[in-house]
Amino acid sequence: MTALIVALVAGAVVGLALGGLGGGGSVLAVPALIYPLGFTPAAATTAGLLIVIATSLTGLVAHAREGGVRWRTGGLFAAAGIVPAAVAGALSVRVPAGALTAGFAVLAAVAAVRMLRPRTGPGPEAGADAGGAPAGRVARTGAGLGAVTGFLGVGGGFLVVPALVTVVALPMTAAVGTSLLVITVNSVAALVTRLATPTALDWAVIAPFTATAVLGAWDGRRLAAKVSTAALQRIFGAALLAVAVFMLIDAVA
Repeated sequence: MTALIVALVAGAVVGLALGGLGGGGSVLAVPALIYPLGFTPAAATTAGLLIVIATSLTGLVAHAREGGVRWRTGGLFAAAGIVPAAVAGALSVRVPAGALTAGFAVLAAVAAVRMLRPRTGPGPEAGADAGGAPAGRVARTGAGLGAVTGFLGVGGGFLVVPALVTVVALPMTAAVGTSLLVITVNSVAALVTRLATPTALDWAVIAPFTATAVLGAWDGRRLAAKVSTAALQRIFGAALLAVAVFMLIDAVA
């Protein structure tokens, strides 16, 4: 019963992060699966991909209905990450659990700092598009983030959104929606290679976790319309930084 409650609560938080911010879901999901729910790092990252795929698709539909997805830009970004995500996903199952946990903790800390750090300078205008970003630069950035997704079992949205804003010059509202397309494609590519290596998964935990994450994604989209993105980023960033510090201590202990 305790595991079920934790799964339901954690799923809701993951959904809110993905739906409201376009990222941050998997970096919260994996620690929740490892520590209170007892998954191994390998099983947690695989389960995290399953959860993120379902949740990202839900958020993607919601954003697409409001015209918040740049399909051509997101498609190029995502396509460039498919092969790196698949290759890195195959390699990750051969990495020791402690190293995988440490790597995830470092990445989570980076994500937390990005969320907590205030933006400087004006962002792209609301009507801006990605026309000024060379296709090669978009593809290179997408490939790098695809590798991160595959290796650490994260959707990478907390990195995709800043990249779409700074490198591709999308406005924040479009970057959040477009990131969900990228997350979905990269996560599916990473999951395909991971499923080739048998990993025991507790579906009694994953199913309710995913269900509340999907519901949370819808609520997160509505919450983002009422609460400033900066406020949401600070809330999730503070929580994520605490998780990252705990995981790093656990990995090196």
